[in-house]
Amino acid sequence: MNVPLFPLNSVVLPGGRIPLQLFEPRYIDMLTRCLKEDRGFVVVLLREGLETGTAAAFYDIGTYVRIIDFQQMENGLLGITVEGQDKVTVVRAWQQPDGLNVGDVECLLAEEELRVPERFTELPSVLKALFRHPVIRELGMDVDYDDARDVGWRLTELLPLDKQEKQRLVELQDPLERLERLLDLLEALEQN
Repeated sequence: MNVPLFPLNSVVLPGGRIPLQLFEPRYIDMLTRCLKEDRGFVVVLLREGLETGTAAAFYDIGTYVRIIDFQQMENGLLGITVEGQDKVTVVRAWQQPDGLNVGDVECLLAEEELRVPERFTELPSVLKALFRHPVIRELGMDVDYDDARDVGWRLTELLPLDKQEKQRLVELQDPLERLERLLDLLEALEQN
């Protein structure tokens, strides 16, 4: 599948939502094409560079997203909300003359649907607390607090972790391994 790539300083995973503001012509054109062709694009985490620059290095595991809402913002920019569909790997990437990154991507295998084991009961509680924040609530995400994938994905998106750690969590394909790592990271955050 050949799709536009959108390098960001944040991650989104299947079922997650993220609001974006578009102002660069390359991204306005991308949005127009995506809406016209009823297709999405891939959000990849920036490794180096800026979200607004054309010289950006990014990780090769990201998430295919679909546009679920768009509106003109008060600041005059175009605001969109995207929702994660599938984790993908970027097999090959290049930059078009207009500066838009595009690539050939392949979907990764869907993660196994597992219940949250009892030893991780703290994690759904932390996630519920995060979902009480108005900005997060406003995104209107559905969360299954019993699903290890859902809990791990949402915590990966929402916890204040460094980029490399977020990417490591994105790349994990085992929901229980992700929960284990998140529990360790939460304990480290609490000690600081």
